[in-house]
Amino acid sequence: MPLALIALAIGAFGIGTTEFVIMGLLPQIAGDYGVSIPNAGLLVTGYALGVVIGAPLMTVLGTRISRKTMLMLLMGLFVAGNLLSAFAPSFPVMLAGRIVTSLAHGAFFGIGSVVAADLVAPQKKAGAIATMFTGLTVANIVGVPLGTYIGQAVGWRTTFAGVAALGVVGLLGIAKLVPAMPRAEGAHLRRELTAFRNPQVLLAMAMTVLGFGGVFAAITYIAPMMTNVAGYADGSVTWLLVLFGVGMFLGNLLGGRYADRKLMPMLYTTLGGLAVVLALFTLTAHNKVAAAVTVLLVGALGFATVPPLQKRVLDQAHGAPTLASAVNIGAFNLGNALAAWLGGMVISAGLGYTAPNWVGAVLAAAALLLAFWSAALERRDRTREAATTSAAPRHAALQH
Repeated sequence: MPLALIALAIGAFGIGTTEFVIMGLLPQIAGDYGVSIPNAGLLVTGYALGVVIGAPLMTVLGTRISRKTMLMLLMGLFVAGNLLSAFAPSFPVMLAGRIVTSLAHGAFFGIGSVVAADLVAPQKKAGAIATMFTGLTVANIVGVPLGTYIGQAVGWRTTFAGVAALGVVGLLGIAKLVPAMPRAEGAHLRRELTAFRNPQVLLAMAMTVLGFGGVFAAITYIAPMMTNVAGYADGSVTWLLVLFGVGMFLGNLLGGRYADRKLMPMLYTTLGGLAVVLALFTLTAHNKVAAAVTVLLVGALGFATVPPLQKRVLDQAHGAPTLASAVNIGAFNLGNALAAWLGGMVISAGLGYTAPNWVGAVLAAAALLLAFWSAALERRDRTREAATTSAAPRHAALQH
């Protein structure tokens, strides 16, 4: 395995920690700033929207420099944003810190996915992407629970200061291990934009928004759901996040392994399973053991979609993958923002802390329908191409 993949995983570990640790700290942050939990959910929504905006913006700004240099600059921005969050005197400043941090997220994973895929043979691309995302999943096993524990025991500001230190480690890892990869020959904005003319790229991104949004509809409000509905103590949220992280880790490995073999069947299985599990979560959330198992399954099924969806975008982008890859990372977070907002709405409407699970189930089911549609369009295009190819020799023969 190329050492550069380890460096990318280190950066992903830091980013994954800051993205997901907010879930377990929402009640504490809301209490300190005197805002409601649904309003505190804006820290999730704001971060996600920042990724959506930052993914294409930072990628376009980085087209004139090497990918390694851009990855280092992005980690520097990540550190600055987390320090701002750690010392924020008010909720709006805290939200601003989250947005600054998020600007680095999409471009890092987008550019990192391209770098990871370029480091290995074509038949191993999804596996290489999954290796980078392993840092994100391990963050949910180690970084997020530890950050949640520190935040609950010492104070959430200490958690974000620690995450900033993780960012420094990631920056040093990239500087040390990632090779000096030159800017792609002929890379410019117009060429990168051509990828978005392909309906399959847009469909893959829509699947990303809806599928991963289904995960975040439930997980954004895991702390109040598990404490108020399942009956867990506040301290137990840490271990539930560990379970979610274990699920993410396993799902990422499976997604990376099978996406290189049977990409679309993998999506059918994971998206369909996710829709069913999220619907059942409305019931299982009332039992401690069942709720814990469901949290594990949501993480596994949700993250098993990441390598295949990211690989599908890279495959369909046809020679202009960098911007499309980054925008797809933004699509993951657009789903996060949409789901966090919808989840907050149904809670505010008085439907209870389990209501976001229904939102997630509907989003995942919609993503599954798009996957079937995408495959049908692909089969139609192949049939037309085959018919055109077979017709060409007959036409030439008739002319003779």
